[in-house]
Amino acid sequence: MRPRLVRPLGAVAVITAAALTLSACAGGSDAASGGQKVTGGTIVYAHQQEPACVFGGWIEQAYLSYQVLDNLTSLDEDHKVVPWLATSWKQSDDGLVWTFDLKKGVKFTDGTPLTAAAVAYNFDYWVKGGNSTAKVWLDGYFADAKAIDDTTLQIDLSRPYPRLADNLTQGYFGIQSQHALETRTQEQNCEAPIGSGAFIVDKWNRGQDIILKKNKDYTSPPANAKHTGPAYVDEIDWKFVADPTTRVAALQGGQVDAIYDVPAVQWDTLKNAGYQLEKYVTAGRPQQISFNTQKGPFTDEKVRQAFAYSLDRASIVGTIGRGVIPAEGNGGVSRATPGYSTKAADWYSQDTAKADQLLDAAGWTRSGSTGVREKDGAKLAVKLPYGAGSIINADGAAILQGVKEQAAKVGFDVELVPVPQSEFFSGKYSTPDSYDLSAGYWTAVTAGILYINWRPSTADDPNYANSAFYNDDTLAQYILDGNSASTVDAQNASYEKAQEYIAEHALSIGVYDRLSTLAVSTKLRDVWQEHAQGGPTFYDAYFVK
Repeated sequence: MRPRLVRPLGAVAVITAAALTLSACAGGSDAASGGQKVTGGTIVYAHQQEPACVFGGWIEQAYLSYQVLDNLTSLDEDHKVVPWLATSWKQSDDGLVWTFDLKKGVKFTDGTPLTAAAVAYNFDYWVKGGNSTAKVWLDGYFADAKAIDDTTLQIDLSRPYPRLADNLTQGYFGIQSQHALETRTQEQNCEAPIGSGAFIVDKWNRGQDIILKKNKDYTSPPANAKHTGPAYVDEIDWKFVADPTTRVAALQGGQVDAIYDVPAVQWDTLKNAGYQLEKYVTAGRPQQISFNTQKGPFTDEKVRQAFAYSLDRASIVGTIGRGVIPAEGNGGVSRATPGYSTKAADWYSQDTAKADQLLDAAGWTRSGSTGVREKDGAKLAVKLPYGAGSIINADGAAILQGVKEQAAKVGFDVELVPVPQSEFFSGKYSTPDSYDLSAGYWTAVTAGILYINWRPSTADDPNYANSAFYNDDTLAQYILDGNSASTVDAQNASYEKAQEYIAEHALSIGVYDRLSTLAVSTKLRDVWQEHAQGGPTFYDAYFVK
């Protein structure tokens, strides 16, 4: 997930419970544990955010596009790559050529065939800007994509990338119809991309919902799906309901069948009432705070370390998260990520005496009655803007408030700036003079996310995902070694060095792991979370009566 897209996104809409009743579907928690399977019906699902397009570089778009686009590969619950559109794949001995064999007879929903040439076109489309997140995953490695024949795709790389098939499981790599991309307008492909998936975008009522209709000719589910053939339900009414209290109330009232982003305070209530609850800890970058190392007080490593020592992150997250949200110490990757370093996660625990010593040594002294430290007449005031309701949900905002309060005890004055979605994604808070601290996450399936977040940024090749503005050859080499190492053990060893380097120099500190959570009515069965990003999967879902 790319936390700072440069193109604007539409604002999140808040839908009231009254509006939800217009599309009410059978639901609720009073159904018996058994029940007779029903074919057909409409799943009414309440999601918290509305993106600008169905397909794009934000995880909220990946959740949607996953319903209508198929990928080459899928990730199962054991983190193993399994077939989807590709039935098999292999890489050359030098790691520079990948060959994918595709399913035969698959068609896009516009009737055109899904061929190797169409898939190759998608790779070119992504790297030319068609998907900003797919592009940054491929940048520096992808050289060319070409069709050997209708069902054989060849990907040429400029340097080895053994985890390519893993990365292609993410929703950013959904395959679209080449004919649609070439002949339809950008707006048409934004609102209703044409794929080969289990559902088809029927209608988007901006600010309200998207209606997804069943693809009656569906033939290409991933290997880890629970059945084959078309979806069981007729359609999905994917509603946008920003307020978490409204989402929960709509589920309890039977107005929706499933909701996303369950508030921690409501978790036990829904569990005790018999709802199906699903929790997925996303791999990749956790919800972390990175420090602006180019401008401001955090250019001094001592000040960064002092901030880290000022916090009891486990206590803050435990209070707000109520045992649902995991605290995370690692600023590089989350605990769900292969190659996770426990050493990096444990680098800092709260030690206010050490924080005071470091700030004293850095020349920041207490003065006056406010308790805010000063140096050369300037206060130790730092700005932390965050994507309110987009990157940081309500629980996350409360956690950041706890960070502010604890950091104040050693002399930091943290200004929390909640930024609306459209303003946040416009790039307003993406330059060294616009913030001191940056909060956010970036989902992934491997620790290769470190390459995206820490690749040095240059004038010729800027890296807008390097939110610490930190360019370091040693760190970069650790990550490059991990990306191209031939064995998983060697990859993880290099990635762990990178995480520990980040911790040692206090470039970023983890706060909590990003969750993808669902609550589902007992009248709806076999809703599960896909294992690359934790999005809802409705292909196998069916109602019971």
